[in-house]
Formats: sequence, structure tokens, C-alpha cells
Amino acid sequence: MPEDPRLPRTLLDRWRRHPAWPYILILMATFFWGGNVTLGRALRYSAGPFTIAAGRMCVASLVFLFLFRSLPASERRLGREGPWLLGMSLLGMVGCPVTLYLALRFTTASSTSLINGTGPLVTALLAALLLHTRLTRSQLGGVLLSLFGVLLVIGGGEGRTLSRFTLNQGGLIMLLNVVMWGLYSVMGRVVTRNRSALWVTAYSTWFSVPFLVAAAVLEWRVTPPTVNVALVLAVLYIGVFATCVAYMAWNEGVRRVGPDGAMAFYNMLPVFGMLLGALFLGERMTTVQFLGGGLIIAGGLVAALWAHRRALTVRPD
Repeated sequence: MPEDPRLPRTLLDRWRRHPAWPYILILMATFFWGGNVTLGRALRYSAGPFTIAAGRMCVASLVFLFLFRSLPASERRLGREGPWLLGMSLLGMVGCPVTLYLALRFTTASSTSLINGTGPLVTALLAALLLHTRLTRSQLGGVLLSLFGVLLVIGGGEGRTLSRFTLNQGGLIMLLNVVMWGLYSVMGRVVTRNRSALWVTAYSTWFSVPFLVAAAVLEWRVTPPTVNVALVLAVLYIGVFATCVAYMAWNEGVRRVGPDGAMAFYNMLPVFGMLLGALFLGERMTTVQFLGGGLIIAGGLVAALWAHRRALTVRPD
């Protein structure tokens, strides 16, 4: 009896069909982005925001040149999604990295992560407005629970941290970052309905390179980078893991569970940031911060239930 071609042949194929797979991809993306925030804070005096962003996208573009060859020739061509890809490129590949690195020059990592915690709410509202998705009480409640966990993680149980929090210049830049990322995720949901995550991420990365390189050249006249081994290794990590791997994992997760379900787990980013800071920078974590991390995970799971039930009604490709 011939083997049914629809059945998964490898362990990876089985995992890709598992209901938990999109959430694993999303968590993977947030972990690598947590490392990106840590490195971005550490590199704030070594290179400007456009220089770091241009470096990561150039590295990612070279990696995508090799990965892109795995697609059939018929699936490599640029179709009618060009305007969508340009929008995703300007928002997610140019705007978000630059505003993140720029904000880290004006405000602390704690304030940056705290404002980042509003991302699920902003994305859910944008998805409701633009994609006409339905906001349920459990979804909104889970996101709010997760946001409360972010407050605990950033505050660390010290009321002074939150009471002194103000929207300074860096905070306003991060608010713009959150809105752009929400729009990027919503647009990604539209494009990945008919295209693979690799195709979408590769083209949006390539589109961003001319803009970022031109801006970086102008930036060098004001703030030339301090090129050393640490900067090169950091850019390589950001380009490969925080860009290629993370963006493809994120876009595939968005394709499977939608932007609102994916953003429910976006609040894991500050948790990973705190863990990486404790591991590499010697920062101490308090009991309240561990409690806040638990609330973030719980809130993400609650908010994702709605998206998970909806995803089960549509079998992924």
C-alpha cells in the first residue's frame, strides 16, 4: 500500500503540525529579540542606531540569499504583494530597529521594556480595526494580565521605579516603535496568507537595505562607529539570530495564530531580557520579578486560547 503523501515523514514535520509549534516559534523570536535589546543597550556608545540596523540587515540579506534558493523557482518571483512588502520593510525592518536603538540612547532598558509591554494591546486594537478581528473578554483580559506582569518585572517590586517612570524623549520614541510593530504584524498576517514566512522576510529585508545603508553613511559623519571585535560579533548575532531566525519564526507564528495571538506572547521579551541581563550583566532578579514573569506567561496563554481555537478551524499548509 503506497504511503499517504499527506502524512508527516519526519519528526520536524510532526512538530510543524503540532498545535504548540507556532507558539514555540513566537517564543523563539522573542528570546532572540531579548538578546537584541541587551546588545542594543550595550552598543549605544559604539555605533549609532542606523549603523547597527544597517549592519544587521546586511548580514541578514546575505543569509537570505542562500536560504531563498530552497524555494521553488515559481515561488521566488515578486508578485502583487510588492506594496505590502515595502510597507512591512519600512515599518518592521527600518522603523522598528532604528527607533529601538535610538530609544535606548535616551532612556533605560527598563522603561523601554515597560512601554514595549503595551504592544499586545496596540496590535489587538489594530487587528480589530484593520482586519475586523473580534476582541473577546478572555483575550483582552489575558493581555492585561500579561501587561501587569510586565509592570512587576520592570519595577522589580520597588515602587520607586514605577513612580518615577515618565514619558521622556526615549519613551515617546518607543511608543512610536510599538505602533509600527503592531502595523507590521497586521500587514504580515495579510501577506503570509498566500506566501511563506521565508519569502516575506527575505524580500522585506532586502527592501530595507538601501534605506538603512544610505542613512548609516550620513550618520557616520556625525557619530562614526567604534569598530572592534565586540561590535562585529554583536552585529553578526543580531543579523543572523535576531533578524533571520527571529523574523521568520515570528512571521510563521503570525500566519498560524494571527497577529493578536502572536502579540500575546510578545510580553515574554522583557522576561527574556531580564534573564539575559542577570546571566551576562550580573543583574539580580527579585522574587517579585519572578512572579511578574509568571503572570506574563499566564496572560499570554490565556490570551492565546482564543487565537488557538480559531487556528484549529483552519488547517495549516
